[in-house]
Amino acid sequence: MSTIVAAGNAIDLDALTAEERDGLDIGVIGLDAAGTIVSFSEGASALSGLASAAVIGRNYFREVVPSTNVPGFFGRFLAGTRRGHLDESFDFVFGRMPQPLRARVRMRSGKGVTWLTITPVETLGAGQSREAVMAAIGRRVRAEPVDPQLCEREPIHIPGSIQPNAVMLAADAGTLEILAHSTNVRDVLSRAPERIAGLPLAEVLPTAFVETIRQRLASATLDDGRSIRRTLKLAGDDHASYYAIVHAHSGRVIVELELEPEHPEDFRVATQTDSELAVTRLRAAETLSGAARIAALEVRALTGFECVLVYRFDADWNGEAIAEDKVPDWSRALLGLRFPASDIPAQARALYTKAKSRFVIDRDSVPVPLVAAPAAGNGPIDLTFAQHRTLSPIHLEYQRNLGVNGSMSISIMVEGRLWGLMIGHHRHPHYVAPETRAAATVLTDAFAMRVQEIEARRLWTERKAHLDTEGRLVRGLTRSDDFVAALTGGSTTLLDLFGSTGAAIVSGARATLIGTTPPDEAVRAIGDWLKEILAPGETTYASANFSAQCPAAAPHREIASGVLAAFVDESRENLLIWFRPEVSSTVTWSGDPRKPVLAGNGPVAVLPRRSFERWVEERTGFASPWADWQVSLAGSLAHAVEGVVLRQRRKIDELTGLLAEKERLLAQKDLLTREIDHRVKNSLQIVSAFLQMQRRQVSDPAARQAFADTSARVMSVARVHDSLYQAENVEEVDLGQTIEALCTDLAGMAGGGHAVDLTAEPGLMVPYRKAVALSLIATELVTNAFKYAAKPEGVGRVAVTVSAHGPGSVRLRVCDDGEGLPEGWSETKPRANGTGVGLGMKLIRAMLDQINARLDVDNAPGACFTITA
Repeated sequence: MSTIVAAGNAIDLDALTAEERDGLDIGVIGLDAAGTIVSFSEGASALSGLASAAVIGRNYFREVVPSTNVPGFFGRFLAGTRRGHLDESFDFVFGRMPQPLRARVRMRSGKGVTWLTITPVETLGAGQSREAVMAAIGRRVRAEPVDPQLCEREPIHIPGSIQPNAVMLAADAGTLEILAHSTNVRDVLSRAPERIAGLPLAEVLPTAFVETIRQRLASATLDDGRSIRRTLKLAGDDHASYYAIVHAHSGRVIVELELEPEHPEDFRVATQTDSELAVTRLRAAETLSGAARIAALEVRALTGFECVLVYRFDADWNGEAIAEDKVPDWSRALLGLRFPASDIPAQARALYTKAKSRFVIDRDSVPVPLVAAPAAGNGPIDLTFAQHRTLSPIHLEYQRNLGVNGSMSISIMVEGRLWGLMIGHHRHPHYVAPETRAAATVLTDAFAMRVQEIEARRLWTERKAHLDTEGRLVRGLTRSDDFVAALTGGSTTLLDLFGSTGAAIVSGARATLIGTTPPDEAVRAIGDWLKEILAPGETTYASANFSAQCPAAAPHREIASGVLAAFVDESRENLLIWFRPEVSSTVTWSGDPRKPVLAGNGPVAVLPRRSFERWVEERTGFASPWADWQVSLAGSLAHAVEGVVLRQRRKIDELTGLLAEKERLLAQKDLLTREIDHRVKNSLQIVSAFLQMQRRQVSDPAARQAFADTSARVMSVARVHDSLYQAENVEEVDLGQTIEALCTDLAGMAGGGHAVDLTAEPGLMVPYRKAVALSLIATELVTNAFKYAAKPEGVGRVAVTVSAHGPGSVRLRVCDDGEGLPEGWSETKPRANGTGVGLGMKLIRAMLDQINARLDVDNAPGACFTITA
């Protein structure tokens, strides 16, 4: 039975007629299992300002009062509906009904309907700061310009309150004693003692969780935005889970707790798969605009916001919406519009740099104040890194003017700098689950990394082309006595740098001009002006609005709106200048940038602007801006001019002396090398002669043959050194000439009847190391042919061919006129007929490995050995 107590009496709502429910002094709403309104009493209409006919058939949580579409309200409804029995009572603050109201809410299952009753407890203000803003709006009568820097002095990091969907505890970082807490703390800690301030954290939070906080504090890993994130079960509450996030800042440990959805599907919780797929699609983007479009689409798909923007800051902190993804009926398109820097003032940008994300469920929610214990002192609690910090009331009014209720802002940090923001807008209150917030933040970080990759690749491509051009200019400088002529008169000039249309060199009283430039006297006047305005030690200057800054350039706006300049020397007698023409353009702003804020009234000095209509600015006198790397490259070129040209004479004298000394040393080295080759050749020939003499004194045939083979091997090395001694280049040997002399020696040593037919390509030069190896291989092959392939009558002919074989490669071919080699000859031990693998073939293979050469063997019909090296 669905019984409630009204006016001190127990009432069964199921038993009442619609007219009887209308007579109650509370709001009574009947909902079906999906949350659709089936009954709406007169009391509910009075509290909400909505007629029954306007809400019947609509979803109460998503359409009629979307601020209730949170785990603490709609989540309780869903959980009870799944259990088949709902009986929940809790306090809830409605932010706009039509004025803020604290009410006692009861949800109870009835017959085929869930009864929702709302009993007013008290009418609330919107908060002192918010009320002051609203009062100032009502009394605003001034229209004069206002200093937008007033916004920058608002202390938005110490608002003294949090958003109502969370509970906050602030404890001393040393003792973990609770010093302050939000006034709604009993929404979560209902079983805690009456007085929470002054208690240790461990008395209200799980012991293991507090110990983790203690350990992180001891290791100094809980500050500078680092945090602990956990899902907790609290004592006395078996059904609910709470998402906890903890950080330390300014001597305080800040604990934030919020109710988690019972089921992920209740509130669109992003999964790991969702995030991974989104990052994969983002990684596939090749351009900045493409990556921004994908990021906006994927973040909106994760979070459910009606509109998501990628908002980029320029050098002056004006913003531009470079990508937008929105629902079809979103009326205010912001893509391509510019926003003045005052829309996100300096202190807000500083906060975004530290605290990366900020989600607002309900713009009109009533802030929950923080109350402090006496031990906390008088200082405010710094909520810089708090997830649920309330926003500036001026910013909330800005959102109201923009038609936005629920919102999201996530910092896009590129190379440690605030590059832009990922912004989510919703026309109604919009809850995003903690896991989904984290996923959106991760995806935004992935977008930031992709931006860095794309921008770095683009910059490198541009810089590489300019570095190549600068390199050609510097090489030209080293070959020239006149640096002005080298930079302005060759095939590559200063005009090839930085996309300039004109360039000049001011050297003393002379100006040399190329391309489209102001006249000579104007360029010299520009040089004099730059000397005056640049501080001592500064060597470079860049401006995209130069004609408005330098009087001498004003008459030449069309061709010299952009100037990049670099002084060459400390005396500033030599100056390099590049010019860019005016680029007339239109900039479309979201509202008039000349009126970024409005005058306030009373304690509120400024109010946010109300107009976001397209406002087109015609821009003249501006050129394309110079990139930082272009300014740096101009400075490096000026330094090269100083280092290479102005000190060129002294360097030339030094280099001339060094060159002469090196030539003398090279001549000495060449003479010494040739003498060494000559002596090595003579020594090897003596060794070979001694081996031949010893051979004649030995009677054993095998020993005689061993002495002959060794003598031939020594002679082959000697022939290489002989070729080196005769060559002009001591590093390379004429291979054909060397092999020819070697074959002649081998044929003579073999005796009558043996001959070598040599075909050698003339002038075939190879390195010394390769020549030695090929000579030893040729010696072994020719010697073996004489020994084993000769005819019975003791005569034999060997054909040797030396030729080139492609770039850097040669071919040596040795063929005999014998019967050829039997199958499997390379796998057998040496036999008397010379087949098999003996010491000679092992030596050949060792030489092949040494020079990374290849050996091919075939019978044609005699044995033919082909070496390619």
